[in-house]
Amino acid sequence: MSTFRSDFLHTLHERGFIHQVSDEAGLDALFAKETVTAYIGFDPTAPSLHAGGLIQIMMLHWLQKTGHRPISLMGGGTGMVGDPSFKDEARQLMTVDTIEANIASIKRVFSNYLAYEEGPNGALMINNAEWLRSLNYLEFLRDVGRHFSVNRMLSFDSVKTRLEREQSLSFLEFNYMILQAYDFVELAKRYDCRLQMGGSDQWGNIVNGIDLGHRMGTPQLYALTSPLLTTASGAKMGKSVNGAVWLNADMLGPYAFWQYWRNTEDADVGRFLKLYTTLPMDEIARLVNEAQGSGINEVKKILATEVTAMLHGRAAAEAAAEAARKTFEEGGVSADLPTVEVAAAELEAGIGVLAAFAERTGLVASNGEARRQIKGGGLKVNDASVTDEKALLTARDLNADGVIKLSLGKKKHVLLRAV
Repeated sequence: MSTFRSDFLHTLHERGFIHQVSDEAGLDALFAKETVTAYIGFDPTAPSLHAGGLIQIMMLHWLQKTGHRPISLMGGGTGMVGDPSFKDEARQLMTVDTIEANIASIKRVFSNYLAYEEGPNGALMINNAEWLRSLNYLEFLRDVGRHFSVNRMLSFDSVKTRLEREQSLSFLEFNYMILQAYDFVELAKRYDCRLQMGGSDQWGNIVNGIDLGHRMGTPQLYALTSPLLTTASGAKMGKSVNGAVWLNADMLGPYAFWQYWRNTEDADVGRFLKLYTTLPMDEIARLVNEAQGSGINEVKKILATEVTAMLHGRAAAEAAAEAARKTFEEGGVSADLPTVEVAAAELEAGIGVLAAFAERTGLVASNGEARRQIKGGGLKVNDASVTDEKALLTARDLNADGVIKLSLGKKKHVLLRAV
């Protein structure tokens, strides 16, 4: 049973978000008596976050839901350096234009989880470029750098791992943890931010910020980390066989996102309902009980629909669920399946079946994989198995809706639509 008195920490505890807290009693007392501002940093390494970052976004969601103020910090400054934590090699450096474009793209997701509005607990989106890009290097070394012990920095797991593997750690990357610590101090001074949250791999960086704040005169700061999640079989969250499970709809549509959660491993269903949905705990307990028997697949559909509804809206989630039902239970074709457009003239000439599955739709990674799937009976066109790797798809294969249904196994489908 949770001994937390504050709603926020009690909620995080019962839903499985907490891995480490720097001072449980002190942080709990702070949350119980006042509106607390807390932040999580997001580095703009791509135009979208992926599903692995959802646990962090949900922590900010519950922070605001329980009456406190979340800050989503965009790493417009730190993104120019790159977080070396537990990476085998340095990140590729990005231009300022790329960073700014990535931030603009990433921002679109957050408003589905947080309310950016006026008021004591209205969410804030802040870019650390505001203070990092204008730093005077000599003044920064004198005022901030002097508080850091290189001996201690070398002891952090994220650094030790690289050094033990004899993998290069550049001076540029070594500065990242100083910049992240300085972010915490700046947010404390500017917004009275008292808590930094993140994944457990960020523990050393966050504690650095607490120590720096103590040396530079901030109020007591706190750290809270979530467990680094993998699926029951050990796969990394946010990754699928086809690549990253992106949160931006223009990089991964609602149907494919729904399917990712529908395919959750049996052992993960209860845990994911707690972490990734806002369903009440008693409702989750009931669903987990149902999932013990033959109802596991129905509970997975509920999980997929609830997670998708938070990101893409309830209508898109229900459309994805209906598309799946129609496709899998009725053997039909739904307009909500992923669709690739092809010119009618191309179909008149004919499109090779290998190219259709590999280049056009990405259902398989290569022509070679398409051939292997054909030999194993894994590819279908309009629900009929492909047996000839030299076959051509033509206008004759279009159904009454003007589409050709391509399938890899039972769960992956893409429509070719003539235009």
